[in-house]
Amino acid sequence: MLTHAPTPPWSSLRVDDVEPVVVGPGCLRRDLPSTPDIRAWVVDIAPGSQWPWVDTHDTGEVLFIVSGELIEGAQRIGAGSSVFFAPGSSHRPRTELGVRIFGINPLSPQPRGATP
Repeated sequence: MLTHAPTPPWSSLRVDDVEPVVVGPGCLRRDLPSTPDIRAWVVDIAPGSQWPWVDTHDTGEVLFIVSGELIEGAQRIGAGSSVFFAPGSSHRPRTELGVRIFGINPLSPQPRGATP
């Protein structure tokens, strides 16, 4: 009898192996595997760059600064820090030194029968 190993309920990957999406000058996003109600990603912003538009969060956002320094308004936020943006908030991050950010956004629920 042939048996198959069960598929694990998790997966892993090297973030740098994920194909980046160019969001704007000096801004790359790597979309990570996640569930239909959560979006997980890693963003790299090059030294001296700024996010190309004001980022608005209908459902909120959680960031973890992996490396470098993020500037939000007049506040400098270093590696190892977590930042929470409440639902309805907005921001336009920038950096002078470069930054790698891991982030999670809850996604808005889809109406029944809607296709994402």
